[in-house]
Amino acid sequence: MPRRKPREGGDTAVATEKKTRTDRPRLWRVLLHNDDFTTMEFVVKVLMELFNKSAAEATDLMLQVHRRGACVAGVYTHEVAETKVAAVEQMAREADFPFLCTMEREQ
Repeated sequence: MPRRKPREGGDTAVATEKKTRTDRPRLWRVLLHNDDFTTMEFVVKVLMELFNKSAAEATDLMLQVHRRGACVAGVYTHEVAETKVAAVEQMAREADFPFLCTMEREQ
């Protein structure tokens, strides 16, 4: 709502408030990549535990990784995507797998 500001000489003027527009944050895709050592069961486990996928959805995504070489596990803001990538890498290290997880900007 406009506010009135007193002017010199007794008149009033209307000062308008500027509304700032916040842009939506850019989104990032978290990708899981195929390798010759990581088991399919481990990939399904990662998808279910870290990306909250159902068993059926995790299995479908794991098959994408196996057949196509990679899959999109999820799309998140930059900070969340970084956290997901780090969690996958930590889980893979603990299981002694060279599983690769990366992130790229959503188009």
